[in-house]
Amino acid sequence: QVQLVESGGGLVQAGGSLRLSCAASIRLFNIYTMHWYRQAPGNQREFVASITRDGNTNYADSVKGRFTISRDNAKNTVYLQMNSLKPDDTAVYFCNAQSPVRPQDNYWGQGTQVTVSS
Repeated sequence: QVQLVESGGGLVQAGGSLRLSCAASIRLFNIYTMHWYRQAPGNQREFVASITRDGNTNYADSVKGRFTISRDNAKNTVYLQMNSLKPDDTAVYFCNAQSPVRPQDNYWGQGTQVTVSS
């Protein structure tokens, strides 16, 4: 059974940092494109960052230069380093795994809350 488990969320002051982790129990994790999304109250879920099997990364404009996505295939884990956090970054952050081969192999974690106080 596929599971994605996020951790590392919490309460931080504006300007601070957090590092989110997503541990994935996925066969052939190394081929999956991994994403981070977030959803603030009353808002739709939005893309934050992604990393491909080859290590190519992509970021939402709102987090470029502040957030860094990385992966450790030996640990089946993807990370999101978040620096210079702003109150607007407050949201539930979700990990997503997408197979590049089978579109139906798309999985979500349960989310972790990030709250940034001003």
